[in-house]
Amino acid sequence: MENDIKGQGAPHVQSVKRALMLLDLLALEKREMSLTEISKALGWPKSTAHGIIATLRDYYYVDQSPVNGYYRLGVRLFELGNVVARSWDIRPLALPAMQNLNNRLGEMVQLATEDQGEVLYLEKLDSTHMMRIVSDIGARLPMHCTGLGKVLLAYKKPSEIKWILNKHGMPQMTAHTITERGALEREFIKIRRQGYALDDREVMEGLRCIAAPIYDRNGGVNYAISVSGFINNMQGPHLDLVREELLRAAASISRAMGYSGPGL
Repeated sequence: MENDIKGQGAPHVQSVKRALMLLDLLALEKREMSLTEISKALGWPKSTAHGIIATLRDYYYVDQSPVNGYYRLGVRLFELGNVVARSWDIRPLALPAMQNLNNRLGEMVQLATEDQGEVLYLEKLDSTHMMRIVSDIGARLPMHCTGLGKVLLAYKKPSEIKWILNKHGMPQMTAHTITERGALEREFIKIRRQGYALDDREVMEGLRCIAAPIYDRNGGVNYAISVSGFINNMQGPHLDLVREELLRAAASISRAMGYSGPGL
């Protein structure tokens, strides 16, 4: 795992790099781990792992169980996470419109941005139809096959789109996933013309999602909002209603972000 880290070409401070790798490991494992497990997973001597853990523990980035001596992520990360969450000022601006959509439609409503070429979910209101999808807050999904991802890609520069697709590829998630770049580029033209994207069972069988861009005061698109539901619900007059309500909500959030351009 030593080499599995971003930006290998840049100069790194080895101790900082290792501390971050250790935190990533505990986050990915989602459980308490012993010193032996940590040193084995990272390929480090126990003495190296213990020294880094001890420093992180002293600053509350890592906690040690008083029961078994195993290690887990510390409360300081929770505190910093809350600070980061509050810094995404889009969330309090978007939440009223999202709650209105959720109440009116009964479908799942999500808010996302792009991070490192992936869809990063910032907020989610679950469906009243008991639908459960893995895209929790903080989760990531590919961009080429999600409604939110396609919207965010459609408004990026060609060079940015190329970088993202080269980095992550276009893996086939279902039989309906677009896996050819030319077809995806044609999809982008359609999205920009109509003002929304449709994920028609492209990331999960039986799921249909419609997503719309959120504009900032400069007309940039760094966020998007979506409504997702079972395909037997998301069709006909109900899908038309979802599209109308979604576009109205996206326009409302865009106005709150300071946008006053076309489409409002």
